[in-house]
Formats: sequence, C-alpha cells, structure tokens
Amino acid sequence: MERRPPAVKAKRPYDARNRREIALQNRDRIVVVALRRFVRDGYATTTIASIAEDAGVSADTIYKSFGGKPGLVRAIRAQALRGAGPVPAEARSDDLHSGARSGREIIEAWGRLAAEVAPRVAPVLLLIRSAAATDPEVATLLEEMDADRLRRMTDNARRLRDGGHLRPGMTVAKAADILWTYSAPELYELMVLRRGWSPARHGRFIAEAMIAALLPPE
Repeated sequence: MERRPPAVKAKRPYDARNRREIALQNRDRIVVVALRRFVRDGYATTTIASIAEDAGVSADTIYKSFGGKPGLVRAIRAQALRGAGPVPAEARSDDLHSGARSGREIIEAWGRLAAEVAPRVAPVLLLIRSAAATDPEVATLLEEMDADRLRRMTDNARRLRDGGHLRPGMTVAKAADILWTYSAPELYELMVLRRGWSPARHGRFIAEAMIAALLPPE
C-alpha cells in the first residue's frame, strides 16, 4: 500500500502592512513615553534605558529608530505640530490661504491653531532651551528648531504678502520676525505657565497682537 507523504502545513503569507502598523504604534508609544519622561525628569536626567523600559521596547530599538535623545525630541516636536485633528495643523494653516479669507480671519485661525498646538510642543521646547545651556549637542538642536520655526513663519509672512494682507511698508522679513516672536514658546511660558492663562486666551492674545502689528488699520 502506497504511503502518502505527510501534509505540509501552508505558511502564512508575510503581512508587511501589519508589521508596519505595529512599528508605527511602537514608535508613537515611544514618543509619548519620552515626552512624559522629559517633562517629569528633565532632559539631561532622562536616559534611553528608562524610556525603553517604560515603552516596553529595547534601548537598541530606540537608537535604531531615533538615533538617541535629540532624535526623540525631533519626533516629539513633529508629533506635537500635527495638532489634535486628523489633518496636520501645518497643512490646515497652509489651507487658510486657499480661500477668500481676510488677513484677520487667517491670523485669528492661526491663534486657534496655536491654542491647540502650543500646549503640546512648548513644554518640551522649554526643556530643550534649559538643557542647551550646558549641552552643546542640545544647543545645536535648539538652533535647528528655532531656524525651522523661522522658516515656517517666513512662509506664512510671504503668503500674507502675496494675498495683499500686509500693511504698507511691512516687508516679509519684518513680518516673519513678528510671527516668530509671537509663536515663541517663551511667550507661552510667560502667559500660560506663569500667569495662568488658558491656551485659548493665549491664542486670542497673540492673534490680536499679530493683527495689530501686521495688517492695515481697519
């Protein structure tokens, strides 16, 4: 009687999409844990090992994914700048210029976006500012982030000019400096963390200040 070979169990297909989703979930969890650690313990005191333990991953995973603490800060900032909605806050800001909005309407919307984003990003930027005083690597990171914020504010100023919203004599460079100043985490620190304002009040304050400084008198 002929014997049949034992049935070979079929291999499950490789699910690359599922692996990517798991990797993204792990990455998001690491970013959340890192922010909590940095805020609670400070940048200098926090170790990659402590973040890895809290996130349930290996330290090597964090180094491979982020390259160390500066990379984690960049990821925290990028996640914070997305805001709370499904569409990133920066994309929503850019879309404000696509309709027939007035300069006031655009800047008031920026104020609302600031109220959404600043509580997420300002605390870690303030921690980085403090750590930069004694850590050259962090000082370089702070300069990088300041330069990126100035770039974004320059883009915003250019769009205001192109839309015909800036007051006469207001250059893109001057407008960018004004926007850069009012979007600074140091101002958030003064008004929200030290004076106890709500983020919404802070957002309205900087919007009115930018309107007064940038737009023609009504």
